[in-house]
Amino acid sequence: MLSLESLLVEFDAGRPRGLARAITRAESGDGASLMRSLYARTGKALTIGLTGPPGVGKSTLTSALVKKARSLGKSVGVISVDPSSPFSHGALLGDRIRLTEHFVDPHVFIRSMAARGHLGGVAGATGDAVLLMDAFGLDVIIVETVGVGQSEIEIAELAQSTLVALQPGSGDSIQVLKAGIMEIADIFVVNKADHPMANQLKREIRSMMEILQYGAWVPELAMTQALEGTGIDELWSAIERHRAYLFESGEIERKRRAAFDHQVRQLALGKLQHRLDAAIAAHPDLSIDPYAASERVLAEF
Repeated sequence: MLSLESLLVEFDAGRPRGLARAITRAESGDGASLMRSLYARTGKALTIGLTGPPGVGKSTLTSALVKKARSLGKSVGVISVDPSSPFSHGALLGDRIRLTEHFVDPHVFIRSMAARGHLGGVAGATGDAVLLMDAFGLDVIIVETVGVGQSEIEIAELAQSTLVALQPGSGDSIQVLKAGIMEIADIFVVNKADHPMANQLKREIRSMMEILQYGAWVPELAMTQALEGTGIDELWSAIERHRAYLFESGEIERKRRAAFDHQVRQLALGKLQHRLDAAIAAHPDLSIDPYAASERVLAEF
């Protein structure tokens, strides 16, 4: 493995290979030394979380947002978290297929990550990858997550602006809206807006929003046809309005604190999980009930 010093030389030189190697190091569980060296450089990038049910066109939306950001002269990082096989723990990493038009752009960095069974739809090292891209100097970081549902709200802990994409006529849109997603959306995106049921879905979203009590920021709703680029300018304007609100209201500090707390919590829970697994394995006694066994294990902590 490349030494930390050599890796940081590559990273500081602005070489994409240095960033790629840094993320790989974090994924392998050896990100602590990197974070100690680079964390002070973070906090400048615009981070966007994009989630939604399968087939809604998240990767097409991501590609359109990358194109828009590049037209504004911004460098972009994309983290696409793909579902893992429960048997091989491998993933298709399909964004390599869907984002091909951006591969040759030196100012776009695309990274696939496997969820590896993580329930939040965000791979364990995603938080590190966001920070590393931020420290590398990328202006915009887009995190595209696996699926949508109760467990997907984790993306809201990492992103400054959370986009929830839905498509008309899918049959599961209202179920998605009932799954705790309404509360995390900063912007709703009705993709495939040329569908005959697009306006109906828009009305359904508005109706469900009326039930909830929002604070100073009420989620905006954008209509897009990402494949053709329709509505992307309006969506980007909504993202910029939300970013302006975060800074003007001071909410950005709460967001940063939430992201920090989330990562600390995940790192601590991961270490505790390893210790807990080892403690349970050391007590193979099946003659006592699980409650008594759990008390014995906890007594060792």
